[in-house]
Amino acid sequence: ASRPRVQIDRDAVPSSRMPIRPRDLPEPRAVRPQLVLVGGGVRCGKSAFALARACQLGPRRLFIATAQAFDEEMRKRIRDHRAERGALFETLEEPLALPETLRQHASRVDVVVIDCLTLWLSNTLLQDDRQVEPRIETLAEALRERKSHVIVVTNEVGMGLVPDNALGRRFRDCAGRAHQVLARESDEIYMGAMGCLLRLRPDPVALMPFTPVTAPFTAEENEHVDRR
Repeated sequence: ASRPRVQIDRDAVPSSRMPIRPRDLPEPRAVRPQLVLVGGGVRCGKSAFALARACQLGPRRLFIATAQAFDEEMRKRIRDHRAERGALFETLEEPLALPETLRQHASRVDVVVIDCLTLWLSNTLLQDDRQVEPRIETLAEALRERKSHVIVVTNEVGMGLVPDNALGRRFRDCAGRAHQVLARESDEIYMGAMGCLLRLRPDPVALMPFTPVTAPFTAEENEHVDRR
């Protein structure tokens, strides 16, 4: 008995001898910009880790610095940190208008590093105590609407002694509330202590090895800081 002939719909089955048409390919999946929260104590390695993580997320990188150079010690810290980043990051210095700066510039880069949240909170608190909570919410809204990956560096200040003055206690409470708000929105959370970075989200909790980012910094690049 002859075997039944099988009809093949060549329009339905792509073949290596047939060109692949666009409709045969799966729909490209949009990559959702990630929000990364990196916290910890002073000199625990969180800023170095944030820079290394940013280099993994894209070649167009923006660093938003919230520090203000009130004295020579702070000016030296800023120079040293700028030298560490070199030409790998464009730098904007913005101590107060952080949500607005993020909205204005994030769409033109792949990743933004904000360093740091707690300095921005301190600047805002000293300018107008009544505006701290509303400004935290404004920042959270800007982060929800982000057009690029964003890495937020912050100091965990709630694990030590209770401050002995009202302003210190107010700052500690504002930082704790801001961390809770941002942690709810974050895709990745890392905690630094004793030179080690632990991944808290996503599971499982793990020690994160990383190589600090360093780059040569020329005199010309040293002048290329956009102050807005």
